[in-house]
Amino acid sequence: MLEKSFGVFFFLKKPKNEKGNLRYVYLRITVDSIAKDVATKRQWNNQRWNAVAGRATGNKEETLALNGYLDSLLAQVYSARSKLQLADKPITAENLKNVLTGQDEERRMILVAFKHHNDQMKALIGKEFAPATYTRYKTAHGHTKDFIRWKYGTDDLEIKELNYEFVTQFVFWLKTERTCGHNAAVKYIGNFKKIVLECMKKGWLQKDPFADFKASRKEVIRVALTKEELERIAKKKYTVDRLAHVRDIFLFSCYTGLAYIDVYQLRRTDIVTGIDGGSWINTTRQKTDSPTRLPLLPAALEIIARYENDPYCVHKGLVLPVLTNQKMNSYLKEIADGCDITKNLTFHIARHTFATTVTLSNGVPIETVSKMLGHKSLKQTQHYAKIVDLKISEDMLALKGKLLETGKRPIVS
Repeated sequence: MLEKSFGVFFFLKKPKNEKGNLRYVYLRITVDSIAKDVATKRQWNNQRWNAVAGRATGNKEETLALNGYLDSLLAQVYSARSKLQLADKPITAENLKNVLTGQDEERRMILVAFKHHNDQMKALIGKEFAPATYTRYKTAHGHTKDFIRWKYGTDDLEIKELNYEFVTQFVFWLKTERTCGHNAAVKYIGNFKKIVLECMKKGWLQKDPFADFKASRKEVIRVALTKEELERIAKKKYTVDRLAHVRDIFLFSCYTGLAYIDVYQLRRTDIVTGIDGGSWINTTRQKTDSPTRLPLLPAALEIIARYENDPYCVHKGLVLPVLTNQKMNSYLKEIADGCDITKNLTFHIARHTFATTVTLSNGVPIETVSKMLGHKSLKQTQHYAKIVDLKISEDMLALKGKLLETGKRPIVS
């Protein structure tokens, strides 16, 4: 909507309690008889000012500089007027002043945008995201909040303040103040980067603060039990029930590849009859929300049968009486000591053991292992294949045997 009347001019205003000829230069915008004054933050001698023209008089360099600055402000007023017209907003003196001073732009804050993202993710748990994914982003939000307070001494920061220094200092803070390992720091920065990219897509940030930032995860050597170590644990006799129970649950994971939380939540109704007529596990991984279907090995079935009449399991409808992850790992250290295993035995090693020692090392195709582990891509499973040295050794021995039988020798160039 066009205004009926529109006027712009510059004038001098005398500061309070100040003598002399210096005056502050002000811009007055008048729309439909309503005026708003805007300070230019410039001063000028009233003896060298043309009130009618609203400009400084003279030909000196300082005069030309001031008049040039005032001309640029005048151009900004007309630009602001065009901006309001394009946005279909009313052209008023107040709105024009707000555009000039930047008060028309909504302040976009980093943590507000991060929380909005997390709130939407929370609402989609079970539909598009797994609970563990939400938990990770919630933790990343907390780290970002603590870093902003540590680095900038404020509760939040405008998105437009994000830059390369913010990113690099955030990584430094995660590694020093939070004592995160390299891969953990990269993971949290990756979560934060997703929020930044969303802000850029919405036009809230013009330059990507990650443009020159490079950080890749270091490859982690995944520890698994050998065949001998696994047998040692399985054959160990325990007189203490708690150790026997923890050993059984750990072995069950070694024979199924289920993660702790999936074993903890495994219900009797998740044990179904498979396509081959045998007992299968049919469940969904909590971490990735991906389906897991796998036939149960005889050793796993024996463990299930052992707790078929367990009062706690019967009452809850669970397959096994799983303790908290903290207690499980604590008791696993006792089991490791008793079986002369020097590796840092944790429950997650069971999953690695299934992938390597139980399946891949016994010739199960990596595609099949990937499906049973509930991986969304084969790339995730390939990490396990890298450490199956025993399988590589066996394959090479078989090759040597074939070459000797046929009398052939490999050609070395």
